[in-house]
Amino acid sequence: MSQPNNPLHGKTLQSILEELLEHYRWEGLAYHIPVNCFMKDPSIKSSLTFLRKTPWARTKVEELYIKLLENN
Repeated sequence: MSQPNNPLHGKTLQSILEELLEHYRWEGLAYHIPVNCFMKDPSIKSSLTFLRKTPWARTKVEELYIKLLENN
């Protein structure tokens, strides 16, 4: 199914997180989404584990990613 207007279509959670990190770094992510996986000893692996188990946090990450795309 084609989803030309969905900016998340075809993107993995890892690639979204990596793009956000390029722009915001860990400090910026922790500022926008204050969760422990971004604030205390952050890593891609621990963040992905948390985000996959926590739908509300994943939604926040996806919303921040969409805002980043809209501002570029």
